[in-house]
Amino acid sequence: MESPPTNPFATLGLPERFDLSRTAIERASLTRLAGVHPDRSQDDARRAAEINDARRRLLDPEQRANAVLAAIGGPSAAESKQLPDGFLASIMTARMQLEEDADSGDPARIGRWHRWAEEERQAYINRAAAAFEQGEDPGEIRAMLNAWRYIERLREQLPDEPADR
Repeated sequence: MESPPTNPFATLGLPERFDLSRTAIERASLTRLAGVHPDRSQDDARRAAEINDARRRLLDPEQRANAVLAAIGGPSAAESKQLPDGFLASIMTARMQLEEDADSGDPARIGRWHRWAEEERQAYINRAAAAFEQGEDPGEIRAMLNAWRYIERLREQLPDEPADR
């Protein structure tokens, strides 16, 4: 059985906050990596892998939000499947329209979905930052992060934007 991932904030010696800059994460990662040499020992190789994993997780805003929620004792996605009211119906409608637009092959329609998905993603990043800053209820934050996961899945499944734009 695989052990749960370590706390990425502790691994990099960073505060358990959502509003960390890319520079702070990169700097902390490089500082920690400077103290290990993966070719020297198995422990150093394991430690380097932990540092790289922590860096990857904290650079991804969605994963960072999940790590902050875990750090404050909020429910995991496995523990709560809650979604904001009306979200499921709206995402199902969006997916149906996306499928129709993707089937059309129209570059403009597909491009609109890419822009929409990026705007939605940015809105969730902003909502998460505000929710953590304001100390919102962890259960409500979990519902928001669950909805964000749907947006990320949709982004991953978008057809490629035509290159001739």
